[in-house]
This record gives sequence, C-alpha cells and structure tokens, in this order.
Amino acid sequence: MINSIGVTVRFGKRVLFEDVNIKFTKGNCYGLIGANGAGKSTFLKVLSGEIEPSKGEIAIDKGARISVLQQNHFAYEDYTVLDTVIMGNKKLYSIMKEKEALYAKPDFNEEDGLKAAKLEEEFGNMDGWNAESDSAILLNNLGIPAANHYKLMKELEAKDKVKVLLAQSLFGNPDVLLLDEPTNDLDLKSIEWLQEFLINFENTVIVVSHDRYFLNKVCTHIADVDFGKIKIYPGNYDFWYESSQLALKQAKEQNKKKEEKIKELQEFIARFSANASKSKQATSRKKSLEKIELEEIKASNRKYPYIDFKPERMPGNEILKVKNISKTINGEKILDNVSFNVRPGNKIAVVSDNELRTTLLFQIIAGEVEPDEGEIEWGQTITNAYFPKDNNYLFESKETLVEWLRKYSKDPDETYIRGFLGRMLFSGDEALKNVNVLSGGEKVRCVLAKLMLSGANFLSFDEPTNHLDMEAITALNEGLKNYKGNLIFTSHDHQLTQTVANRIIELGPDKKFDKDMTYEENLKKKRIYITKSRKDCKYPM
Repeated sequence: MINSIGVTVRFGKRVLFEDVNIKFTKGNCYGLIGANGAGKSTFLKVLSGEIEPSKGEIAIDKGARISVLQQNHFAYEDYTVLDTVIMGNKKLYSIMKEKEALYAKPDFNEEDGLKAAKLEEEFGNMDGWNAESDSAILLNNLGIPAANHYKLMKELEAKDKVKVLLAQSLFGNPDVLLLDEPTNDLDLKSIEWLQEFLINFENTVIVVSHDRYFLNKVCTHIADVDFGKIKIYPGNYDFWYESSQLALKQAKEQNKKKEEKIKELQEFIARFSANASKSKQATSRKKSLEKIELEEIKASNRKYPYIDFKPERMPGNEILKVKNISKTINGEKILDNVSFNVRPGNKIAVVSDNELRTTLLFQIIAGEVEPDEGEIEWGQTITNAYFPKDNNYLFESKETLVEWLRKYSKDPDETYIRGFLGRMLFSGDEALKNVNVLSGGEKVRCVLAKLMLSGANFLSFDEPTNHLDMEAITALNEGLKNYKGNLIFTSHDHQLTQTVANRIIELGPDKKFDKDMTYEENLKKKRIYITKSRKDCKYPM
C-alpha cells in the first residue's frame, strides 16, 4: 500500500494540487486522469520520490519496492538489454554485479569467499537465479527476440527501447507499479499482452494514459485530478465518465426527489456491473460499484469542446473511387496497387503496421501528393476536408486565432468566429493568441474547427487524437459517431476506432484486407487465425 498524506505541490505561486489524502491499496489498478497540465505526471513523480512535495509526505509499507516506467530512452545506452531489464530491481542488480566483481578478482581470498557466500544467499532469497530467464520471458512477450537480449541498448531501434524500459518496470514483481503513458509507441500485440499482465497483476498499479480502451480494460478505480484535488472513484474510465454525466444531469434536475435519483443511480450501476467480464479487475470493479452511495457520484468540472461536423449537403451514391494507387519513396514501394470504393454510409478505419503507408494514402486522397500510378475519382456531390497528422504548416503565420479561422469561415463576423472558438475552449483573450505559439493540442482543436466550418460531406483524418487530452478525445469520438457524411480515418485510439468505424481496410506491404466489420471483429478474426497457426502463442494477435 502507498498513501499520500496531506500532499501539496506548488511551483512558485501556482498550486498543482493541495492537501491530497488518498490511499492506493494492493490488488487494485488506478487510472490517474486529468486535463493537460493538471499534474498527473508530477503526482507520479511525487509518489516515486523523484519530486519532493511542498507539504505533506508519501508513506509506503515497510520493505515495499516501487517500480517506475523510465521516460529517458537513452539512459541505458551502454548496458545490455538483459541487464537493463534486471536493473528494474536495483538491489538485485547491485548484488549480481558485486558477485561478478568478486569472482573476477585475480587474488580471490578467504574473506572474499565469505562475502560472496553471503551475497549468494541474499541473491537466492531474492529469486536472483531466475532473473535472466524472467527478463527474457518479459522481453519475448513484448516482441524483443532472444537474438537482441545481449545487444547494447544503443543498438536497438527506438520502438524496441520503449519495450525494454517497459519490461524493466514490470520486472521482479514490484509492490507498487507507476506507469506514465505505457502504451505510447507500442504495437497492438504488445498492448494486448500488457493489458493481460496488468489484469492479473496482484499488487498496486497507478497508471497515466490517454488510451480510454486501455483504462477500461485494466483499471479497478479512477483517480481524478481536478481543480487542485485528487479524488478516487470505483470503476473504470467509462463508468467515471458516464457517472459524472449522470450526476450533472441530476444536478440540473433540481426538483427530482432523492429516491428517484437513487433508483436512477442503482439502475446505472446495475448496467455496468452486468457488463463486467470474468477478469479479476472486472470482479473487483463490480464489488466496488455495488457499495457506491449517491453522495460519491459527483459532476465533473471538466470542460469538453463542442465537436459537431455537419455536412451542408448529403452525399449521393457516388462517393470516392481509389483506383490502382501506387507510390514509391526513396526506392521503397510504400503503396502497391491499392484500390477500393467508398459506399454511402461507410466510415472506414485504415490500419497498417507502417504509419507512412497510411499517411501517404491520406495525402494522395487529399490531393497533397501525386501517386506514381493510379487515380482518385470523386463523386459529383462530394466535398471533402482533410485532417493531416503533421499540421504545423498550417500555423506558420503570426495571425491571431480569430484572423486564422476567419479564412475558413463563410461568415466573417468576429462575433460568430469568437463564438465558434469558444466552443473549442478558446474564450476571451485566448482567441487573440498568435497561431504560431499554439501548443500541439491547441493546433489540433483549431484544425477540427476548420473542418467543422467546411461543411464537408466527406472527411479524412490522419491520427486526429494525437496531442489531445481525454476530454477533447471523448468529444471528437462523439462528433465522429454522430457525423452523417462519409469518413475515412486512421487512429491509435482503440475505442474511437471501435465505436466509429463500420468498415476496416488493412494495408500490408503486399496485401489488402477490406471488410464491412467493426475493429473488434477484425481483431478477433486475426486472433483466431494466428491461434490456429501458432498453438504455442500465449497471447495471440
């Protein structure tokens, strides 16, 4: 168990959070959520001891070991991959290296022998003899082959370094596991394996993530950082979000009797409990939900942008034909004879293990890149708008937000433009900021506003959730679900892809999968296929 006792963190005059008193108990996984800048990562650093609180203290059980997912991918460049993983347990690694140094002494004497014997005993008590095999298992499960285990970290690709550092944090069954955005840069197979690992992990996990699907899978509780406080709620992210919306609705209905509110809450909790799977996490959540009281459910203070794409006219029957598109970059054929037709009602998710492949396809569809072969044919009723993954070229001027957005609006009136910006959380003087100083998340909200103003009946999105906080991702998800036009997109956000797409196109180097189905149905088919072909795969993809 780890406790925050009266913890306050200040940076100058700014108070991130004040007088935080919460307990994180064994067997639970806590999702730490909050708007960008709320202090999520800072709080993890306070829990780990990396940052001293301005006031209060962190108390942990005697002898408990805290493990942290390291963010510096270059901190272990001169160490082998296996050694880097074992360093997740610093004491064990220290003993291992001390033993090796003793045995390597050319003048090894009796005193050294006694010291070595003591170290061997301690090493054995810490299960040190299984350290290398346990590390190897973690690495293999995360997709790092045995051939790379004795390489130096500096010899690995960036994506593999991320996996090694994740294995380091998981190594040795830590008592408290602190994970800051653990799914970043992970492939789907590794994310699925991590989910299973955390669901079955019996100690305490505290995780920061923008991946709502991941939080829903692994979390028994949500720790909400909001307005300088941190409050723990039972359940996963969806339960927290929907319960806060329910509380907001009930707060607006002032005349509703308490008995009616309680009945509504009970029905709401029963629905979530009934949907629980048989995993340990879900069982824990169900027990917590059954104990919840009306007073525990609070309306969230979060501000959500208003995202609503409305086509000026509905598309006809002829939408888009992609005919035999091919494109070679630096001598490598990225797209090879890609063809598909978009039909009325299609919301297509494009998936690939190569992001350049999807980005290039979207650039060609948007007319920003010419294909080497093939053509794009639009229906006569179609107006299209494009969300690029790299949007920096749109914000190179020194225009204010009002001036920038006016260029894309049919109504130039400043009151109208400001009203629109207000819906995207740019109110008051925020609307007068120069666009070249905007943050990544602010730029994304501006591009989304540009697309809303377009009135297009065909939208294409290349990783629209990058840089967005949870509130904006949730709003975008709802906006795309409700959109009446045609849509083609790619996203790492599992929940967005699952809830929006009704057709999946998977692009490989020499093949294309194209089927009317949801994202989960596609993943299920892949799992079944690989399970049949690889019976020894513990966590199939």
